[in-house]
Amino acid sequence: MSGRWLAGKAGAAMLTLIFVIIFNFFLFRVMGDPTTQLARLPNSSPEEIEKLRADYGIDKPLSGQFLDYAGDTVRLDFGVSQRSREEVWDEMKAALPWTLLLVGTGTVLATLIGSWMGVIAATRRGKKTDDSLLGFSLLTYAAPEYWIGIILILVFAVAAPILPAGQQVTPGVEFSSWISEALSVAEHMILPVTAMTLMLLGQYFLIMRSSMVDVLTEDFITVKRAIGRSHEQVIRRHAVPN
Repeated sequence: MSGRWLAGKAGAAMLTLIFVIIFNFFLFRVMGDPTTQLARLPNSSPEEIEKLRADYGIDKPLSGQFLDYAGDTVRLDFGVSQRSREEVWDEMKAALPWTLLLVGTGTVLATLIGSWMGVIAATRRGKKTDDSLLGFSLLTYAAPEYWIGIILILVFAVAAPILPAGQQVTPGVEFSSWISEALSVAEHMILPVTAMTLMLLGQYFLIMRSSMVDVLTEDFITVKRAIGRSHEQVIRRHAVPN
């Protein structure tokens, strides 16, 4: 059963990838040939237009363009950035460690804090603590992530400039040791990690609270309480693991 499940998931992921490749390919060709706009410029020559079409591969038939696009995608060849004129994959590789650090830290914190809040809310179901935590989690769950980030920047980087709003480290600073550099990285991560944590916090809270509410109504929890187990033991040793 597990093998079939994994095969099904892999097949679904492959179909999704194929669909995304096809969709992206045709999405940017709905407006037609982009060089037709350049041809209307007074200083453009037919030779320059043809060279541009050849450079971008749009001088080929649509089927040939799609095969080139799909092949480049599989080889992780995403072309040259229009902004920096650098290879897109090189820019992605440079940003990938920072992205993984941000997402990983935010996910771990959201899981730990959200689960802890869910346990507290479930054990105080129907009380003010439960209502407050539930309202806070629903607010963070429903709020757009960009809105959370903007609010944090406006409050802690603009109104009260105590934290940096961007960059990985303080620019133009030569660090005397790796510790000082790590502290600078940690300082610059506070706002984005907080935004990421708040963005993910609600779903982990709701999952843990719902699971805990169900577990606390099970018969084995009643038995544990009946044999004299304390409230903390019941929650920590029996309810949370289940």
